[in-house]
Amino acid sequence: MTSRAPRKPSVIIIGTGFGGLGMAIQLKKAGYEQITLLEKEGAVGGTWRDNTYPGAACDVQSHLYSYSFKPKHDWSRKFGLQAEILGYMEHCVQKYDLARHIEFDRAVATASFDSQSNEWVVGTESGDEYRADVLITATGQLNRPAIPAIPGIDRFKGTCFHSARWNHDKDPAKAEMLSRALLSPSLDVINRQNQP
Repeated sequence: MTSRAPRKPSVIIIGTGFGGLGMAIQLKKAGYEQITLLEKEGAVGGTWRDNTYPGAACDVQSHLYSYSFKPKHDWSRKFGLQAEILGYMEHCVQKYDLARHIEFDRAVATASFDSQSNEWVVGTESGDEYRADVLITATGQLNRPAIPAIPGIDRFKGTCFHSARWNHDKDPAKAEMLSRALLSPSLDVINRQNQP
């Protein structure tokens, strides 16, 4: 009597930032092929796709900011810049053949477990429905700007935008700006704008 190997479960991963890509790579290395990554935007990268303000860089030393299974040793500087980090992520997508598993422009609106079929049912804002045995959320924390309630903001006459939604049409050196960025991005933006 021959026995068949058990079927590997199907997996949906929400998000294509470092967490989502890393999980997909590890699943593929373990022999899983029924993987679908749902990405709300049109490209991978999470926070490194979204944060493009001048001088955007990592606050962790570059040699620590790569996957343990795919270390990058040729960073151009001690604290990697946004474009270089995003390039590393895009390289990993290509190297580990993830592109065929990614569904872009699929913002997840609902997720529920169907106890009849023992599957997760994931619905997108565009009306698509996906089903899988396993659901992994890797949506990150830094892809939605936290906009603080600043008294008088409605009366501010200058250019106003969050660093995570940088307006590249405005020259910060020539415009009066209100920095809404929080924590290290705000310090980075302020420091770079005050440099001669």
